[in-house]
Amino acid sequence: MDNLILQQQALTRYLRDPEHQSPPADMNAARVNVYRDLVFNNVSQLLSGTFPVLIQIIGEQRWGLLVRGFLRDWRAQTPKFGEIAETFLDYLATQPQVMREGEWPAFLLELAHYEWVEMVLQQSDAQALPATDPALLLERPLLISALAWPLAYVWPVHELDPHNQPVTPPAQPTLLLVWRVADWSVKFSELSPLAWRLLQRVTVFASLTGREQLEGLAQEAGQSASASFMDNGLALLQKMHEDQVIGLAS
Repeated sequence: MDNLILQQQALTRYLRDPEHQSPPADMNAARVNVYRDLVFNNVSQLLSGTFPVLIQIIGEQRWGLLVRGFLRDWRAQTPKFGEIAETFLDYLATQPQVMREGEWPAFLLELAHYEWVEMVLQQSDAQALPATDPALLLERPLLISALAWPLAYVWPVHELDPHNQPVTPPAQPTLLLVWRVADWSVKFSELSPLAWRLLQRVTVFASLTGREQLEGLAQEAGQSASASFMDNGLALLQKMHEDQVIGLAS
């Protein structure tokens, strides 16, 4: 039994890091290398479906470096394939050694997160908000759908591709709303700072009515809660209600 455990440990060390570890001495090298390639290719393919734009930007060779570093240096705890991409994000966020060698896009982690969000929303078991009366948007507390995520990034992640790779971030953050619609496709739209803050307020100040949210938003922005401001705010709430981004709290 001890020999079997030692053999298994040697095998897993080699499968994770074949460049620096040796395969078990009493195993056929050709057969071991079949497992080596299967493990790497399966993990690479599993992750590549979540990060297609990232791979297009950095190229297959450097993508392979990230996957190899992930296999070598990270210990994923989840048994669920659908959660491996999240653990890969955790790996990237630790700024591993592979990320400190060579030139990598400064936006790499944010782009990876943005692509991961799309996958999470597509696979989410969360239910869409029930139908509610839009006439009550100003009179009742609001809530945000679990299938709608307001996001803030330093980089314009929704515009990045092999031909658009800025080296310095824009002066203003990128504010986005990403949500899943009835046909299970994922949509995104850019948000103004006021719209993004309104969605944030709905979460932070959950007991306030829609009217109170807009009045508080106006105060934060140093504006008057004028009829024009309230009308524009209501129109925004109505649009987000129509898109099932927000609803009425029970």
